[in-house]
Amino acid sequence: MKALLMETYKQVIYTEVPDPVITGPHEVLVRVKAVSICGSDVHGFDGSTGRRKPPIIMGHEAAGELVALGAGVTGFQVGEGITFDSTIYCGHCFYCRNGQVNLCEHRVVLGVSCDEYRRQGAFAEYVVVPDHICYRLPLGLSYHEAALTEPVGVAAHALRITPVGLNETVAVVGTGLIGLLLIQILRTTTAGKLIALDTDPARRKTALSPGADVALDPGDPDLETQIRNLSFGRGVDRAFEAVGATAPIKTAIAITRKGGSVTLIGNVSPSIELPLQSVVSRQISLLGSCAIAGEYPIALDLMARKRIDVGSLISKQAPLREGQIWLDKLYNREDNLLKVVLIPREE
Repeated sequence: MKALLMETYKQVIYTEVPDPVITGPHEVLVRVKAVSICGSDVHGFDGSTGRRKPPIIMGHEAAGELVALGAGVTGFQVGEGITFDSTIYCGHCFYCRNGQVNLCEHRVVLGVSCDEYRRQGAFAEYVVVPDHICYRLPLGLSYHEAALTEPVGVAAHALRITPVGLNETVAVVGTGLIGLLLIQILRTTTAGKLIALDTDPARRKTALSPGADVALDPGDPDLETQIRNLSFGRGVDRAFEAVGATAPIKTAIAITRKGGSVTLIGNVSPSIELPLQSVVSRQISLLGSCAIAGEYPIALDLMARKRIDVGSLISKQAPLREGQIWLDKLYNREDNLLKVVLIPREE
């Protein structure tokens, strides 16, 4: 089959590789119809994360058609359209038994190669995955839309673990893909003011379309005054940080009221400088949100019913063979791209 193989850092080649083979009774073979480039693929492209060690076929945000089933697979049929979780979890450890599959002791992520494991991903014509991470596509949802189920699930999980109350004021710091998806989901669940913050004027403008009431520049010296004017003089009740760096995390903490919460989704930086005194003295809860823990059905339903519009966030659909071009553009932050979806085989 053809695949996009990262041979060395910052270089992928479109090449022939061996077809993946079902080796277990509960595995399925998927013909990948669409696979999107995740921010973690872009961050791993230069080796800085240590989680994309060459050679590796990256990619974990995908949808496709079932072409073969292991002997023990039930509930699925060849020819059905599916998507799948990015995380392969064991289902038996303490965390899996408690519904925290994202924290599985034996967690393996598709398209990741690190010190602990190597699992080839979905930047390819075919991929093999276990059936327990697969989800049937609802009618009317295209493959290229379904390839964004994983990031929708990430946003949904962050909201699910955050105690957002009715009519509370909420801020989303960072309006990249996850931030914009979170704004759309929040708009369906809360009637309170929804504030977007981003240093990029174009991104701020984009954030207004999916439902933000106002979009502010975190670098504005009057930011805290503006926030207080929008939040009954207190600060926001809940803040979500979708970047993962010191400056935006400090912003999220600074604009949150006493007793409020900040949910951390982004993880670009392995460590950050934390304003500890502000967190402790104002009793702010910090919540870490990791991946997805059962939100795939929610994400698929929201997309199928058009409660959220992922199509508007797809900047480009391109053939898989052009992977180097689009990884370069995303890495260099060209053309204000949000999401690029690659098509392994042109029909």
